[in-house]
Order: sequence, then structure tokens, then C-alpha cells
Amino acid sequence: MCPYKYYHVMKQSKDKKQWRYQMVQKAMEIGIKPTAKAFHTSPPVVRKWLKRFKQQGYAGLADQSRRPHHCPNETPTHLKEHVIELRKTYKRLGAEQIKVLEDIPLNPKTIRKIWRQAGCSSRRRPKKHKTKNNLREIKKHYALFEKMVEDTKDLFDIPEYWPQMKALNLPKVQYTHREVSCGPIFLGFANQRSLTHAHLFAVYINHFLKKFSALPRKSQRQTDNGSEYIGSWNAKRPCAYTLAIESLPGQSHHTIFPGAHRMQSDVETIHNLMELEFYEIESFTNRLNFMQKAASYQLFFNLHRPNSYKEHKSPRQLIQEKNPDFDKRLLMIPPVDLDQLLRWKHLLLSKGGNDLLTVPFNLTGPSSQPHFVRRREKAEKCGFYGKTTFPITAGL
Repeated sequence: MCPYKYYHVMKQSKDKKQWRYQMVQKAMEIGIKPTAKAFHTSPPVVRKWLKRFKQQGYAGLADQSRRPHHCPNETPTHLKEHVIELRKTYKRLGAEQIKVLEDIPLNPKTIRKIWRQAGCSSRRRPKKHKTKNNLREIKKHYALFEKMVEDTKDLFDIPEYWPQMKALNLPKVQYTHREVSCGPIFLGFANQRSLTHAHLFAVYINHFLKKFSALPRKSQRQTDNGSEYIGSWNAKRPCAYTLAIESLPGQSHHTIFPGAHRMQSDVETIHNLMELEFYEIESFTNRLNFMQKAASYQLFFNLHRPNSYKEHKSPRQLIQEKNPDFDKRLLMIPPVDLDQLLRWKHLLLSKGGNDLLTVPFNLTGPSSQPHFVRRREKAEKCGFYGKTTFPITAGL
């Protein structure tokens, strides 16, 4: 005879089937009532487990769910099927939007539960690394210089660079141009951010793209909505920058959506890399020395630096694989000092007719005439021959 009651044994037992099996075997041997007395339980309990054992065997001695077989508040089958079909129709909308649009008399939580049970739950946002991999795969299929991005970077917020910038009159703004599919960069520098400097930089880049026949039949130059790229926000006509871009056949200027800075990720990546690899570690003696070191970094990036987000290859290697006949001299054009370029343009426009100067020479000053001649020679060397136009016919 068991000294413990059946209820207490079941409450503490980890394997209830074994204890019930002993009770069932005893009932088949001595009967139901003596077994109930021996196990300190009631005859109906012994009779229930004996019946289940005879019908289902040892597995029938396990506990069964007490869940009701019918729920009066259960969602009708036809409504469930309708909700599942709506999931297939509205692929990207959530339960709240679909409930409003289709006037469904169900709670959004219930709608999501039906989708989950049917295996058609709402589309989850992909992980960041998957999105990046997908974008990289898309960018690989762009033709060379089919997609380009431009942006500016303020340099006065870099602590290591700021003291040198103030003491040596170094550039305060960086203008960056980058090709998307293979990643080469082209740099320009100025003391301010303005539409004039952006226009000069666009003309500078356009000249070399045309000179080396690098542009495909159609290409796109993308920028943000800064005033240096679109001019006045309420302008009724395209600004000078847009006109300069679209002066080349097949090239168009596009702007990103307001606030969508991730669309500029290719050029923003360069800004971060240059801050870490250039501005924070380099020291400069003057503005010319700064331009020389910037040119060295641009050459290093375009020709040698492997990019982890582009198969650990340099832009030159990627370009060679995509277009073996590409003229690599385009990757070696130097960064441009846009302030100096603007001074040369002003010098050109200040010339009078028949090469007469608008300001007469100071014949008494020994240094005035040679200084002006030197500036004019620099302008002529760089190909500034027009009065109203601004062509660039030779590299700087």
C-alpha cells in the first residue's frame, strides 16, 4: 500500500506515466476499488486511466490538453482566408493599414496572428549587411562613370587640422567627386562653400572626362540639395552648376531626396576615410604643401589603396577589369585649388580688348609689371583664352 496520496504524488512526479502505469497494472490484477484505496485516490480516477490505457496504450497515460474543442469567438474560416489573400495583395503594408483600407472587423494583432499561422507574415526589414551587399551588387553592374556623386566637407571641425588651417590659410572646404562602380575620387579645395566654386569644380572635372573620353552614352551626376549645387531654393531656372553638368552630351544632374543622406554614402565614406587617414595625421607647412600632400593621397587612393567594401581591390584594379582600354592618366589628375582657379578666371575677365590691360602698368614700380605678367602667363598656360567662357584645355 502506498503511504502517499495520488494527488501529492502527481504534483511532485517528473514522470507521471510511470506511476499511472503501476496503478493500471494493479487495477487489472486486484480490481478498481482496491486499487483506488491502495493509491489513496477515487475509483473514477483509476477507471479513467485504465480505459485510456486499454485504448491508447502507454502513451495514453500522458496528460491531455484541457483546451476547449470549440471556441465561440474564433475568427470564421472565410474571414481568415480573406485576410490571407489581402496579405498577398498588399505586400508591403502592415496590419493597421490593411485593416483601415479594407475595413476588416479584426484587431491588428489578430490579423498578424493569422498571417503568422499561415506562414505569410509581413515582410521584415532586411538586415543592414544584407542591404549593403545588395547595393554593392547593383553598383557593380553600372558602366564606368555612368553614376557619379559629389559632395562637400567642412574641414574646420577637425581638431587636428584646425590650428594649421587658421595659421597657414589652408582650405576650409573640400569638394569631392567620386565614381560609384569602381570608386576613384577627384578632389577640390576652397576657403568657402559656394555655387561659384562648385561650378568651377564641375568644369574642371568635365574637362578631363571629355579629354580622356571616359563618359558613357548616358551618365548621371548626383548631389545633395545644398545651395552650392542648386543655387537659390526658389530659383525658376537651372543654376550654373546644373548647366555646366548638362553641357556635356548625355550627362544629367540629379539631387537626392531632402534629408536622405544615405544616398550619398559613397562620397561620405571618402570624407570619413580622409579624416582618419589624412587630416588627423598630416602636418603642413603652407598651402602649396597641403595641395601636394592631397595629390599624393588621391594618387594613393586611386592607384594602390585596397577598399574592403569593393572586394579588397583598388579603383585602378576594378577599372582595369571593367575596361582594359581605359586611360589611367585620368586617375592621376591633381586636386584643384578652386580659389586659385577663381583668381585666374577673374584675371582673364579683367583683360581689355587687343590684350590691353584694364588697369595700366605702374611704370615706376619695379615689381608691378613682372608680377602681372607672371599671373597672365599662368592663366595662358592653363588655357584661359576666352573672355566670357571658361574652358580648361590643359592640366594644372
